[in-house]
Amino acid sequence: MRHIAVIGSGPAGYYTAEAAQKQFGEDVRVDIIDRLPVPFGLIRTGVAPDHQSIKGVARRYEKTALTDNVRFVGNISVGEHISVDELRELYDAVVLATGAPADKPLDIPGANLPGVIGSAAFVGWYNGHPDFADLAPPLDGPGAVVIGNGNVALDVARVLARAETEFEGSDIVSHALASLADARIDSITLLGRRGPHEIAMTAKELGELGSLTRASVRVDPDDLPPVERDAGLDQGQRKAVGHLRAFAGAEPTDKPLRITFDFFARPVAIEGDGRAERVLVERTRISEDGKVEGTGDIYPLPAGLVISCIGYRTPPLPGVPYDSRAGRFANDEGRVAPGLYAVGWARRGPSGTIGTNRPDGYAIVGKIAADIGDDSGKPGRPALDSLLSERGVEPVTFRDWQKIDAAEIANARTGSPREKFTSIEALLGARNG
Repeated sequence: MRHIAVIGSGPAGYYTAEAAQKQFGEDVRVDIIDRLPVPFGLIRTGVAPDHQSIKGVARRYEKTALTDNVRFVGNISVGEHISVDELRELYDAVVLATGAPADKPLDIPGANLPGVIGSAAFVGWYNGHPDFADLAPPLDGPGAVVIGNGNVALDVARVLARAETEFEGSDIVSHALASLADARIDSITLLGRRGPHEIAMTAKELGELGSLTRASVRVDPDDLPPVERDAGLDQGQRKAVGHLRAFAGAEPTDKPLRITFDFFARPVAIEGDGRAERVLVERTRISEDGKVEGTGDIYPLPAGLVISCIGYRTPPLPGVPYDSRAGRFANDEGRVAPGLYAVGWARRGPSGTIGTNRPDGYAIVGKIAADIGDDSGKPGRPALDSLLSERGVEPVTFRDWQKIDAAEIANARTGSPREKFTSIEALLGARNG
């Protein structure tokens, strides 16, 4: 029997468990450990609440979770309740699938002012993550600045701009829905250091901005390269840039909120009297060798709310080699140390889609199969249970999660699939009925 511990219950974790089942059949036991009492990671707390179709992938993970040789071990904090080194003593392989849930720091003056928020915190707030339920972002306006030119920046801008009725069918939590309904923001500016051809935004997400009932989208036609240069882009990029061209050519509207794409612009400081009030922005250009350089042309953007969407990092764990520059665990194609592996964003950094984690998980299990050989005699699951019991720690099971899930569905407001519990206490209370 092989015993594998997976730390993290998001897509990378469940794809790794699925791969282990395919590789070893009944001759494996996989324990998926998570510090939260709920599974599925960014599917629950990272995917935008108005993108319910994406969240449907969790049904695939449920099939894996309900098998006899895979189990969910929730509400267990690795590094607090048990160490990585202890897990390595108990399991043939330990796989780090913790994702990249921490914001890359915004390293400019004023970044610590109240009103400056990382995207992990803001997205966690409207998705009901227990760590961020009490965030209370300032939505008193008039301006908001979103730093970044990726899909997370688009999600943030879209959620800020949606009318309350446009959240029907979503699982945005009620405290965020109420705050957004009372928001007085009338302008949202997305800052990008480079130009339209360098955006990391997909056409579908860009197109959604054009259908918002109370927001118009502005792109400066002068920021767009000659249309013939679009031929050098791949099909997806051409479609995305096509949306930007459509926004640039659109007639002005009387919608009360404006979303502006400010290309060739980077923040250099955030100023304000005790809170964020403005962002100082420097106009940029692309040098002949493709690097971004400042022009010295600096201008202010009023902003009581600044959301940084510039990337994510994997938090370090005691005893695990860490690559501080890359913001992920140090590894060689997934191998961290003997018996210790990394998968998904914890291995490669925050890149790719949810589906990218599937081949990644299968590749890591292939390496595990090559490394661990036959039954090692390690105790695995029973020894973990015994150790946690000795320490007075009671894990949350997948059956417990199903009770929480049912309670959230039962508590849903009209038109919503669920109302998430936003504190650990409430989640554990729902488990106990």
